[in-house]
Amino acid sequence: MTLDLAQFHDTFFEESFEALDSMEAALLKLSAGEVDFELINTIFRVAHSIKGGAATFGFTDVAGFTHVAETLLDQIRAGKRQVTPDLVDLFLRSGDLMRGMLVATKDKQPLDKARVAALHGEIEAVLASEPGSSAAPAPAAAAAPVAAKPAASAVTQQPGWKISFVPGPQLLRHGNDPLRILRELSTLGACVVRVDAMKIPPLSDLDAEECKMSWNIDLSGDVTEAAVRAVFEWVEGECDLRIQPIGVATPVAAAAPAAGTAATPVQVPAAIAAAPAASRAVEAAAEARGGEGGSIRVSIEKIDELLNSVGELVITQSVLSQLAAPLEGRDADELRNALVQLERHMRSLQESVMRVRMLPISFVFNRFPRLVRDLGQRLGKKIELRMNGDTTELDKTVLEKIGDPLVHLVRNSIDHGIEMPDARVANGKSASGTIELNAYHKGGSVVVEVSDDGGGLKKDKILAKARERGLVAADEELSEDRIFNLIFAPGFSTADVVSDVSGRGVGMDVVKRNINELGGHVQIYSTPGKGSMVRIRLPLTLAILDGQLARVGNEVYVVPIVSIVETMQVRKEMVSSIANQGEVFRLRDEYLPVVRLYDLFGIKPDHTDLLNGLLMIVEADGKRVGLFVDELMSQQQVVIKSLETNFRPVTGLAGATMLGDGRVALILDVPGVITRFQQASRDAAQRAA
Repeated sequence: MTLDLAQFHDTFFEESFEALDSMEAALLKLSAGEVDFELINTIFRVAHSIKGGAATFGFTDVAGFTHVAETLLDQIRAGKRQVTPDLVDLFLRSGDLMRGMLVATKDKQPLDKARVAALHGEIEAVLASEPGSSAAPAPAAAAAPVAAKPAASAVTQQPGWKISFVPGPQLLRHGNDPLRILRELSTLGACVVRVDAMKIPPLSDLDAEECKMSWNIDLSGDVTEAAVRAVFEWVEGECDLRIQPIGVATPVAAAAPAAGTAATPVQVPAAIAAAPAASRAVEAAAEARGGEGGSIRVSIEKIDELLNSVGELVITQSVLSQLAAPLEGRDADELRNALVQLERHMRSLQESVMRVRMLPISFVFNRFPRLVRDLGQRLGKKIELRMNGDTTELDKTVLEKIGDPLVHLVRNSIDHGIEMPDARVANGKSASGTIELNAYHKGGSVVVEVSDDGGGLKKDKILAKARERGLVAADEELSEDRIFNLIFAPGFSTADVVSDVSGRGVGMDVVKRNINELGGHVQIYSTPGKGSMVRIRLPLTLAILDGQLARVGNEVYVVPIVSIVETMQVRKEMVSSIANQGEVFRLRDEYLPVVRLYDLFGIKPDHTDLLNGLLMIVEADGKRVGLFVDELMSQQQVVIKSLETNFRPVTGLAGATMLGDGRVALILDVPGVITRFQQASRDAAQRAA
């Protein structure tokens, strides 16, 4: 039977990308000066695992490049070469290249051979150079006691390891090749391999998928136990593996030294001295892998189908509750009690399914240490990145869409916010700036903040640029919030020079558009000379919405509660008409436009007089309007159905949902409603002109 390895490709690529993320995080810690054995070992394990997997699946280019990088890493692990900023940068670029090679291999695209050859040559040049002083990252190796020569009564063998390798019954079935493992082991040093074939049964009883052979290997050379165990990492748990050191100076007699004489110290190879630390590192890694045994990989499409089914059940349960409401009698009471229990169980089921889709925001945050390091070095700025709340969970769909806005905000903080070191010192600040990412739950939403201790936004420059572009009238007075929100206008930029980092005015526009699509809000706070903060409020999920039901004529709309500021009934003296701007009403010290939903969507209302209906004050993108509705109904959690999937996109509508009585209610997209109203007002003004 031939084993089809292609079925394991997707798992290999997914695990390799995750491993490269952990490798990059460890390299960034090395860059910050945190040099310890476990960091080096983590980086080495990633390279070794990717090399082994790539070789198994026949991805020879990936395996070949990773092998040369692993060789350099092994020198560092053995304490033969120092960790330097140049080496860290080389390994970071190697990780980027490995990721690119894996992506190209996965997509069956040609590799960038020139880039691979260039970086391969750089690593080979480092390997060919003389190592510097061996300030080893593995403290245990450096601390090994060494004597000038061994004691006369000791017999010293060549250092190495005695290995017993007995494959388990599932090893071959899982696509592992013992001969590949032995070949890999031979790259570490001289190997003497003895095969034990005593357990091979007669041919008639032989199972081709079960390995009955075992091996005893003597490995010679200055090799750490961690390096040996790393070779067997892919089969750990599927074999009986015993590794014992050889080559330790062993006394001929166990006689104690005579009184008054000092015992002669024994020479211990550095590899043996490092073994306990390496063993602990491997054991910790094995425990971590063991903790993952209770999880499975499930495609997001299956989870979406499950969530959709739960949503349909919620709607059905709501319909049953509506039907049971007018019933009377003992049986009706029992039915209602049962429906109350059903509602409780449905809510619990819904929350459980939603938790399956939740992921920590660290999946997004983890890309920023590298971004801040590289861009800061390029611009000549010293920047420290602080991240808080990276365990805060968000829906996977929200996480996927929040990444680009956060990248733009962090790049803006680096380029525009944080000043050059000499300017900071001149202003009484430390030479190193700080960017902080913070995430936390608040009121059923997730708040993400990007702040810096830079120079802050320059209101005068923003306002002057906006007037120059015609976004603001020359005599128009704007509040601080509205001035700050001008930076979200398409194509708006205050940069004097266009660079590959910023200056084209598209970054903040992307931020606003993506956040709006998620049903979130953006607020900007800034203090001159002290810094700025952008606060983003996001829904926990895009599948379920807490909404306020509002009726206009025979139609029911769902208004997201997160967008509602307040609801009020206006008095006659509060309402005014402004030429070419329609109706406005006064809310304390501010005049807000009135949006008549029945005009916007072509509906016949119950009331046209503002005094007889209600105004819902809603806010989006720093703008407030009053939505005129006939009646407010209940608040409830609704399951969102996409209009785009089932009908077509409609400006001002985010989707639809089914109510308990079977009616379809449209869900308002408040930013879209404001945009649609403004466009309708402009069209009316042009017709009047």
